[in-house]
Amino acid sequence: MDHSISLITTVATAFAGALVFGFIAEKIKIPALVGYLLAGIVIGPTTPGFVADVHIASQLSEIGVMLLMFGVGLHFSPSDLLAVRRIAVPGAVLQMGITTAIGMAVASWWTWSIGGSLIFGLSLACASTVVLLKSLEARNLLNSMNGRIAVGWLVVQDLVTVLVLVLLPPLAGVLGSTTAVVASTTPLWITIGKTLLQVSAFIVLMLVVGRRALPWLLWQVARTGSRELFTLSVVASAIGIAYGASLVFSVSFALGAFFAGTVMRESEFSHRAAEESLPLRDAFSVLFFVSVGMVFDPAILIAQPLRVLGVVAIVIVGNFFTSSALVLILRYPLNTALSIGASLGQIGEFSIILAGLGLSLGLLPQEGMSLILAGVLISIGLNSFLFTLIGPIRKWALSHSDLARELDQRQDPYAELPMSTDRKYLEGQVVLIGYGRVGRRIAQAMDERGIPYVIAEQNREIVEDMRKRGIAAVSGNAADPAVLIQAHIANAAMLVVATPDTLNVRHMAETARALNPNIEILLRTHSEDESIMLRKEEIGDVFYGEEELAKGMASHVLNRFKPDDDKHPHA
Repeated sequence: MDHSISLITTVATAFAGALVFGFIAEKIKIPALVGYLLAGIVIGPTTPGFVADVHIASQLSEIGVMLLMFGVGLHFSPSDLLAVRRIAVPGAVLQMGITTAIGMAVASWWTWSIGGSLIFGLSLACASTVVLLKSLEARNLLNSMNGRIAVGWLVVQDLVTVLVLVLLPPLAGVLGSTTAVVASTTPLWITIGKTLLQVSAFIVLMLVVGRRALPWLLWQVARTGSRELFTLSVVASAIGIAYGASLVFSVSFALGAFFAGTVMRESEFSHRAAEESLPLRDAFSVLFFVSVGMVFDPAILIAQPLRVLGVVAIVIVGNFFTSSALVLILRYPLNTALSIGASLGQIGEFSIILAGLGLSLGLLPQEGMSLILAGVLISIGLNSFLFTLIGPIRKWALSHSDLARELDQRQDPYAELPMSTDRKYLEGQVVLIGYGRVGRRIAQAMDERGIPYVIAEQNREIVEDMRKRGIAAVSGNAADPAVLIQAHIANAAMLVVATPDTLNVRHMAETARALNPNIEILLRTHSEDESIMLRKEEIGDVFYGEEELAKGMASHVLNRFKPDDDKHPHA
């Protein structure tokens, strides 16, 4: 290889290999991420044939980490986490603690150091956000209650992992690192205090200055009308803040990029920033996973098959049963527990980042990195099959266990209206399905006019908060007839469906019509094709977002230029 063009050679072979193996992976119904890792293995030094420049690939992967974390921050919403905080926060913390303890016990049995064991255990406890989102989207579960809980759970995992990434370098010496970089005679409490002070200073700077400066910068660039400059400003902010945070505050690239995305989310251009930067983030994310594959040694599968099997068992079986049990303990039904368990039965990008940091700090042995990478490859490859097992597992459990049947039929305390509910909410009321952005505005308008209504919402915690504010609400999926019955649909005057899920919307409307033939039905949809289909079926009055917006704006224009007897409309 001509080393004068090693950057071009490395990038070209990485992208070409990722394309080929990613395409094959998708064709056999495996996430493309597995294909990217395999491409890295093929062009890495542990396999025969062409060998790409590992040093350059490592630097490119750092950019990938920055952009990955920037994307996480850009989509991180505190409100999304708060909506499921009562299950996601304790569940994620306990699950990570239990899995980490199991991983540490196994690694200690292998006579690893305490630092290596800790990083090994933590790496097995961090599920992949990328894999989860793709799995939920493929099964149309992203906007379901189970999907929201799973995403909130992973947000907590991500935050805990970011904290670990910050604290690992100053603690490396205590945890058994022998590298000169971390060796220090400074007292531990001073080192930790200094690190936390630096991190706090950076966070305060970003929240106080960054949340004002970044939106202003995006606005100024957007005013130029140049798409290229806007994209450049987004990428420069992500990488520049990550590098500056590392240089000035000794903060990791990952944390710096995460907060850059979080602060940029405050801007009105956040959606455009996410859209414009997505191709570049995807490209460097591919390079990140390829570079990770380059350091994986496939010989570990032959040299240590039992250890690989142990890692896979902890990741898939351990995380599945631990998280499922915690969800059941937190009084959620069996179906939710199995869905969350399947969601967390894999590890990915954060595990790789953690293991890479542990390796660079001299804490995690090379064998540990290879074992974790093996766990990533195998668990991601099997995750789709784990989701398909939810149905058979639930069916088997219900047919063989009285306890499972009891858990599956567990009553939600918010699934029924209180006995003290005023009669005006039980007859002639509006039943409003969904309390998202659209639902809230509809409810606010009805409050202003004094129109009684009952809300049916999947998120139990939102229902709990509404009950505390005196709002009549029931929790559950309104596609289930029992939920509509509890909302007293039989005596309602109107059903308003504020969720855009076409399949469930049709089912809700049909159920409502069966229980109350004279009810008036209003439906929401995001798609023109869906709106046409629903109107043909004459299920109810259909409101298509873009169409209603166009009607409203057109009405305003026509009213402004309305002709009268005294003057010409264009005068």
